[in-house]
Amino acid sequence: MASRSRIKTMNAKPTQIKEALQNYKKIAVIGLSPNEERPSNSVTRYMIRKGYNIIGVNPGHTSILDQPCYSSLAEVPEQVEIVDVFRDSKAVPEIVDQAIQMKVKVLWLQEGVTHAQAEEKAAKAGILVISDLCILKEHRKYIQHNEGTKEKSQAV
Repeated sequence: MASRSRIKTMNAKPTQIKEALQNYKKIAVIGLSPNEERPSNSVTRYMIRKGYNIIGVNPGHTSILDQPCYSSLAEVPEQVEIVDVFRDSKAVPEIVDQAIQMKVKVLWLQEGVTHAQAEEKAAKAGILVISDLCILKEHRKYIQHNEGTKEKSQAV
């Protein structure tokens, strides 16, 4: 339990999460599944609807949700800003090494995905680390909620 609280203390601040979601629109989804019942699929569909550019990473697929898909992050031929991880925590160190090589801005580890040493390595490399949080839930909290408030105030 102690390591979990240590991870939380190095997590991004709410203002950083909001800024990341506002400023970065190119996301590589590690572990994107073609199965509509998987969280990676439904969360990615949501992010596509909200205007984000998605690149999938899942070996054995060239396209998921009509988005290009690659076998590994290292194979993605274009710059991505956010790496969104839907994989077992044991896979995080290798993903972090590839993210550092690609000079991504944000490492986003979905709910239940944490790896203290890899997170620390990413942070030391200048990558914003968002750990054990759902990108969809955070988008609803910081972006969609504000958009709804803005729309209401403009309608008055």
